[in-house]
Amino acid sequence: MTGGPAFALHGLTKRFGRVTAVDGVSVEVARGEVVALLGPNGAGKSTTVDMLLGLTRPDAGEVVVAGGSPREAVDRGLVGAMMQNGALLPDVTVGEIVGLIVSTHAEPLSASEVIARAGLENLVNRRCGKLSGGERQRVRFAVALAGDPQLLVLDEPTAAMDVEGRRAFWAAIREFAAGGRTVLFATHYLAEAEDYADRVVLMRHGAVVADGPVAEVRAAVSGRVLKAAVPGAAEAELTALPGVTTVQLRGGRAELACADSDAAVRALLAKYPQASGIEITALGLEEAFLALTAEEAAA
Repeated sequence: MTGGPAFALHGLTKRFGRVTAVDGVSVEVARGEVVALLGPNGAGKSTTVDMLLGLTRPDAGEVVVAGGSPREAVDRGLVGAMMQNGALLPDVTVGEIVGLIVSTHAEPLSASEVIARAGLENLVNRRCGKLSGGERQRVRFAVALAGDPQLLVLDEPTAAMDVEGRRAFWAAIREFAAGGRTVLFATHYLAEAEDYADRVVLMRHGAVVADGPVAEVRAAVSGRVLKAAVPGAAEAELTALPGVTTVQLRGGRAELACADSDAAVRALLAKYPQASGIEITALGLEEAFLALTAEEAAA
């Protein structure tokens, strides 16, 4: 894949009956970027991924992958995909399915390298029907890597993985991307997007509501988070404090989203002088996600 963006979506629209799943989405991703595609359920993420891969045709707009159509890029082995619900043959071993997929590509990685990158060395002889949910995800990852793609598209890649499995998976993704290759991943795990993505594309109701580096998306939502232990506090009283926009109260510890954290902390200490363990931090990606999607819903 030489020259131009890794892929570009121009005015992409897809309808299912009266429902517009994707509504005029335009996104261009440069080669070497790691991009997180975020949004609540029904935002249009999976439909957008399906159109990027050529699995669904848009009703309007255009998809360009490596300078051509999605089908051409897939046929050339430039794209690898890890779909959330990709089926695996239950009676075939992990080693057999990796070997089979490797054999279908013109310039693949070796089966042994694919197995090593996906962390499947101890599962080579196990039948796919005997794998756990997280292990099946690792096999799907191996299948996506088999053709040595330039663009890797991942739909909820760490679903069903445990903490250790997620850590190993993202280490493998970092290694993959280090060579200048492109990764697009759709996820509900916002911490993963914050930790591993260069850029975030946030969708709501089929449209893009934010697109930029993680820090830029976070900065789009002003405010701070105030955390403190406040024994005996009532949620309604905390919500009424000046500068406070939302409140979460768990076991005597409050988390206050604040438009004005200075006013909020002064009022908190005046009303609850026993408050302790006070922390004030910038909004994280999760708070920005909630604020931006809420604003879109209100609009």
